[in-house]
Amino acid sequence: MGMYAAGQGLPQDYAQAGMWSRKAADQGNAHAKVRLGILYEQGLGVAQDFGEALKWYREAAEWHDGARLLLGDMYAEGHGVPQDYATAATWYQKAADLGNAAAMRNLAAMSLKGNGVPQDYAAAAAWYEKAANLGDASAENGLGSMYERGLGVPQDNSLMISWYRKVAEQGFVAAQYNLGWKFETGRGVPQDYVLAHMWFNLAASRFRPEDSRELSQKAIIVARDTIAAKMTSSQISEAQRMAREWTPGASRQPP
Repeated sequence: MGMYAAGQGLPQDYAQAGMWSRKAADQGNAHAKVRLGILYEQGLGVAQDFGEALKWYREAAEWHDGARLLLGDMYAEGHGVPQDYATAATWYQKAADLGNAAAMRNLAAMSLKGNGVPQDYAAAAAWYEKAANLGDASAENGLGSMYERGLGVPQDNSLMISWYRKVAEQGFVAAQYNLGWKFETGRGVPQDYVLAHMWFNLAASRFRPEDSRELSQKAIIVARDTIAAKMTSSQISEAQRMAREWTPGASRQPP
């Protein structure tokens, strides 16, 4: 199914993907059940049917962490079931028990807001840290935010910058935006408009639709253009050059 759905070496064909996934799912393949559930949830190659998606996710959830995560999402978003944060949290916990970093990050966000679980900043920070240590970029950014605000952990500018920088260097847009603000204001780093403009510019140019969960592209552009008004033309040219030459993990900013 994966090659048909992704169009790898074959024309993208969700109907074919669904057919082959169903054959494998009917033989008990849990990965295929999850893929089939995704097709039904998103209406790819089949009529959108949340009930069918729930059915296949539940069948795979006995041991598949992705199925548990997706069931949590269904309850959190109210897809095919009444919205129920407590049940969503239960499924996220089950997925986290199998080492799913996205589920850990979701539990952190729920603990931060008190959705489905008691509001608990220390628990939120702990979940972010667990997911961050598994390489989840959004969790790394979230942990930086916790250190910035002193929520669940002592306020620490050094650790804030360390986490923001780590994930910004990977190309994560929200962290690049956050790091831009820190260089503009001089919080945790020496104030540097050139580096601030570079990070804002990178965030704006690399923005993807899924990044809208974290912030808006308009906000990034406004931040970049606002700081540009404080800069000389040579500073702007240098910032633009640095953004053009930037590659993940190889920023030219000072340590």
